[in-house]
Amino acid sequence: MRIVAGSRKGHRIAAPKGVDTRPTSDRVREAVFSMLGTVEGAAVLDLFAGSGAMGLEALSRGAASCTFVERDRAAARVIGANLEKLRLTGAVVVNGDVARALRDERSRGRRFDLVLVDPPYDEWDAHARDLSELLPGLLADDALAVLETSDRVEPELPLDLVTMRRYGSARITVFSR
Repeated sequence: MRIVAGSRKGHRIAAPKGVDTRPTSDRVREAVFSMLGTVEGAAVLDLFAGSGAMGLEALSRGAASCTFVERDRAAARVIGANLEKLRLTGAVVVNGDVARALRDERSRGRRFDLVLVDPPYDEWDAHARDLSELLPGLLADDALAVLETSDRVEPELPLDLVTMRRYGSARITVFSR
């Protein structure tokens, strides 16, 4: 995998070993960021971060900060290694449960301009309620939430639907506040 654009364009990034992590492909990342336009100066939250590819892409494209949340310890270490290798700053890696991390961020009064959500495809139903309850309160005015799910899932959140696109077995759904 490589960073698609920005200051680290073309740099390789590592993905966690094993089958538990499904990194977002270069093609899908490029399509998502084309839809989003500029992320310059954005505060980004990357949930179910895996390799961190989406958040790393945002930082490469000029995002001011990114909080990566990943429950798998090995995957969180890979994100840290990718950040170090790419010399990207403004990032925090949280190794823990997404719902707990969302509650912690909310209690700190944090707001994000862009939230990237990529749960394991077979776990959408297990996380939908927490995301519906907690995510809207973390979005800044005019913020976007980008969800990657299986193409068989039509995610719903108490936000405004902007667009939905399919890329192979992936569905990208963009919501706004």
